[in-house]
Amino acid sequence: MTMSVTSANLQGQSGVDHFLPKELGKPEFNAATEPELTVRPGTGETIGFETDDEMYVQLHERGSLEKVTAAINAITGPVYVEGAEPGDALKVTIHDIVLKEHGWSAAVPGMGALDDRMGGGTFSRKIPIEDGQVQLTESVATPVLPMIGCIGTAPAEGTGSTLMPSFDSGGNMDLTGAAPGSSVYLPVRVPGALLSIGDLHAVMARGESSFVAIEAAGVAVVSVDLVKGMTPRAPRVGSCFIGIGNPVQESIRRGYEDAFDFLVDDHGWSKEDAYVVMSAVAHSELGGPTGSEAPDPLHPFRPVGAVTVHRLPKRVLGEEAARADGRL
Repeated sequence: MTMSVTSANLQGQSGVDHFLPKELGKPEFNAATEPELTVRPGTGETIGFETDDEMYVQLHERGSLEKVTAAINAITGPVYVEGAEPGDALKVTIHDIVLKEHGWSAAVPGMGALDDRMGGGTFSRKIPIEDGQVQLTESVATPVLPMIGCIGTAPAEGTGSTLMPSFDSGGNMDLTGAAPGSSVYLPVRVPGALLSIGDLHAVMARGESSFVAIEAAGVAVVSVDLVKGMTPRAPRVGSCFIGIGNPVQESIRRGYEDAFDFLVDDHGWSKEDAYVVMSAVAHSELGGPTGSEAPDPLHPFRPVGAVTVHRLPKRVLGEEAARADGRL
């Protein structure tokens, strides 16, 4: 079944309590931005964040990033969460992601690990999405595995990029785990948190070799809970801990430390038990390719630092704890 492309039908398919259309898209995370919606946490009410693909439409039609006028990775929002204060965390449960009937792959000069192999030119391809499949080429298709690439709360100072770098309350982390059925925990840095979401993907390989995976417009359906007094220094997805740091070894260290503290401080494990178990079953990998520090202006798409992911399996925490923490 091919999905409708209209905002009204996307809203209807998503079946939400509150709908934020793509026209509310913003170019940055910013505490000075007026909220578009205020919600009470813990009610179970759902919010639909519609995102657009105008940047990729323009790139496809105009053939050059220099001719694109649309914001890159525009985020929809922000949402003010009543009672949220610095030192708390939002638990954002992702219920559904409804996509339009096509997505995009693109190569842009200077962007992604395969830039040299692509010859430094611009390339784009419109990718059909139909019957639960993403048709990558005429002969290769893969199941739709939708995810949110850019999610976060407003930083305490300045602005947060929707492209790069990622920052301690979110951004363009490009985490495949930020998918329906998962819960994303985001630090609150300003009153109300100011939650925004953008950059939906139909499917993306971990690490995103191209920097532009199968980008797609659609609606992310979420609900919001507030965890008072929870002060994560970086986001996490269920029991996947996100390291953000420079160099990559610092990102890895921070992610491992947060997983360790979760076992010891939150679940009462001994340090020795946490140490041994993590050495055996806590797996790590690269997150999205957006880095942790602002890039050199001469090389705006070359990441500095790294986003890393550190996973604790469900069996470590037990089923009850795993359910409470969301999908791993």
